[in-house]
Amino acid sequence: MVSSPHEAMHRIFQEHPGLFSRVSEVLGVDFAPPVSVTVLPNDLTETRPLERRVDTLLRLETEDGGCFLLAVEAQGKKDPDKPASWAYYASYLLTKYRLQPMLLVVCQDRATAEWAARPVRFGPRQWPLLTLCPLVAGPHNMPVITNPAEVRKDLALAALSAITHATSPDIGAILKAMTHVLPDTPAELADPIIELISQGLGKHPVAALWRKLVAVDLSFYKSYISEEIRDQGRAEGRAEGRAQDILTVLAERGIDVPEEARARITGCRNPETLNRWLRRAVTAPSAGDIFADGDEDA
Repeated sequence: MVSSPHEAMHRIFQEHPGLFSRVSEVLGVDFAPPVSVTVLPNDLTETRPLERRVDTLLRLETEDGGCFLLAVEAQGKKDPDKPASWAYYASYLLTKYRLQPMLLVVCQDRATAEWAARPVRFGPRQWPLLTLCPLVAGPHNMPVITNPAEVRKDLALAALSAITHATSPDIGAILKAMTHVLPDTPAELADPIIELISQGLGKHPVAALWRKLVAVDLSFYKSYISEEIRDQGRAEGRAEGRAQDILTVLAERGIDVPEEARARITGCRNPETLNRWLRRAVTAPSAGDIFADGDEDA
């Protein structure tokens, strides 16, 4: 049963909303007196289930006897709504598990990482009620691991290095270092790492390099994803060869190939389109004449 002091301590602000500005003045915080007040429903129960899912949630017990919750969020872009969701996660986890929560945000681009790392304060500017300070891992602070010896020391950290540096100029050296170590790594460790890197690189241009490395340097690796990676690598190799055939034919005929046309030819990955361009290259009066409306480059 709620006690009468409990009722009085909060209801007085319903009856006298202007009291808050005077109390805040006593407490040394400057809030202007309100000019309008609306009493809102005090029931914060969610009547409809609202789906909220953290990407990964772990309970970690530490060597010193401590225990905390680690929520991991992968963040691909700036999202002004995310900090409020992250604050909700922290409050909910603390309430449900009675363990202190920690949030780690993982990013692939520096701008998003720096945005996610900024402390976010909730509440009026005079006295923030909550401050959200996630840990952030991204290309701005993850190590660039290009030494096979360092890869061997911590394979998981090296894989995260590859994923977070997917657009870095160093990514080629990172991936090459991985392929030096993975052939000597037990399959139960190597196979998940190979697939995680493949997933992490996604549609970034360097994904094509990883497919080639898997097809050549990691030929021992067998899984349905590996076969898909190798098939993509072989298809890209055939497309590159056919594009070179087109350029060779045009060069032998003394036809100048402008940079824009060259980029379109070498960037095409559609085998049917490349075959048509090769046939046209034999008789076309100019490089631009090998192209036609409706040609699909992808």
